[in-house]
Amino acid sequence: MLKIGDFSKLSRISIRMLRHYDETGLLKPGKVDAFTGYRYYEESQLLDAERIQVLKNMGFGLSVIREIMGKYADAEELKHFLEIKRQETAEQEQILRQRKHLIDSTIKWMRKDGSIMGYDVSLKTLPKRYVASVRQVIPAYEEEGRLWHIMRDETADMELRFDSPCYDMAVFYDGDYKESDVDVEVQRTVIGTYRDTEHVKFKTMPSVQYAGAVFQGRYEKITRVNEAVARWCADNGYEFNGVGFNIYHVGPKDTENPEEFVTEVCYPVKKKQ
Repeated sequence: MLKIGDFSKLSRISIRMLRHYDETGLLKPGKVDAFTGYRYYEESQLLDAERIQVLKNMGFGLSVIREIMGKYADAEELKHFLEIKRQETAEQEQILRQRKHLIDSTIKWMRKDGSIMGYDVSLKTLPKRYVASVRQVIPAYEEEGRLWHIMRDETADMELRFDSPCYDMAVFYDGDYKESDVDVEVQRTVIGTYRDTEHVKFKTMPSVQYAGAVFQGRYEKITRVNEAVARWCADNGYEFNGVGFNIYHVGPKDTENPEEFVTEVCYPVKKKQ
């Protein structure tokens, strides 16, 4: 039999971890001296130690590894565990790719002095306009596309004439950020007279004064643009006067490359009294 120190060297598992495996029942020594408490391992247990290390390197936690070790001889059971871990790993990989993209984008925005680049905010007036609109409560902001699909599908045979410029925009009616069940309306400016469909309504929207900032790229940047608009309002004596909206100057209907999106983040404002 092997002393715990020798087993540690051969298995490349620290003595501290071997003791932990013993305490948790994952890999118990073949013999424990009743008088000294020394742990001894069978040479055959090196195979179990190797299997544990392989499973750890795959990302399995110790509690799951203990369960797998009890079913290791069953190929179908082992395959089932591996397929679940493969799916989890694929999902984690997607999350990591998104994080890396955000990090890369932030680095590009940074100035030489290390601060985040600002956005130019200006005061504008959106003119009175006639729009086709769809308003619904949707599961999340990322689901906005379903409203545009409804508008497209229900007006496909109407031969809509779009105004110039044609404002494609989304209005967000909730007073604060919500993680689910968000009240959103999408609008597109049109010319002519049309009959409402089940979900598409045609109406005239009044002009509105707003503070806005334009940015190019993915929609993850919107939070920073929101901060820039809020800071501009505070610095220039304006306050918010209505629900925010986005104008999509270049959006998914124009390009499949999110880096080419051009979005204007807008908030109705009025001068503080």
